[in-house]
Amino acid sequence: MIGYLFGSFPTGYLAGLLAGVDIRKQGSGNIGATNVLRVVGKKYGYAVFLADVLKGFAAVNLAHFMATRIPASAQHPIYFATIAAVACIVGHAFPVWLRFKGGKGVATSAGAMFGLMPVAATIVLVIWILVFEITRYVSVASVIAAAGLPVAVAILIHTGFMHDPFLVYITALLALLVVWRHRSNFARLRAGREQRFPRK
Repeated sequence: MIGYLFGSFPTGYLAGLLAGVDIRKQGSGNIGATNVLRVVGKKYGYAVFLADVLKGFAAVNLAHFMATRIPASAQHPIYFATIAAVACIVGHAFPVWLRFKGGKGVATSAGAMFGLMPVAATIVLVIWILVFEITRYVSVASVIAAAGLPVAVAILIHTGFMHDPFLVYITALLALLVVWRHRSNFARLRAGREQRFPRK
C-alpha cells in the first residue's frame, strides 16, 4: 500500500497545474516528465523527472527499512522491497487519483531499480543513454532499456553478482508493463509522428 501511494502521487499533473495547464490535455496527454518538459519547459520537466525517480527510490528503501525492523521479515527484506517497487511503479502508471491514467513508469522504475538492484540499474541506464544518443527518441530508449533489464539481471545472477532468481521474472513483468504503456508511441513511430529531441 505504501509503495502504491508513493507511486500514485501525480507529480507531472501537479506540475502542469502549477504552470497553468492540464498536462493530460496537452502534447501526448501523458503526465510523465517527457511530456511535461515538452509542454511546460525544462524546469518543470526536470523537476518531475527527479520527483518520479525519488518516488521509486524512496518506496524501495522505506520498505527495506521497515522489513528489517519486523522480526518475521528481517531475514528477507528484499522480498518486501521488491513488492514495494512493483506497487510503486503500478501506482505511477495507474494512479487512483487520476482515474488510473498515469505515466509510463520509466523514471519511477529507474528509481526503484537503483534502490533495489543498483548494478543492474546502472547497466540499463547506460543502455538508455546509448540508444537515446543514437535515435534521439526517449520512447525507443526507454523500451529497449526496459527490455534489457531482465537480461541484465539474469546475467548478474549467472555470474554471481546477484542471488535472487525471482527478480528475473519480476523485472520481466515490469519490462512488459513499460513496453505496453508505450503502445501509443509505437503507433506514432509507425506513422512518423513521434517527436525526437534535436541534437545540440
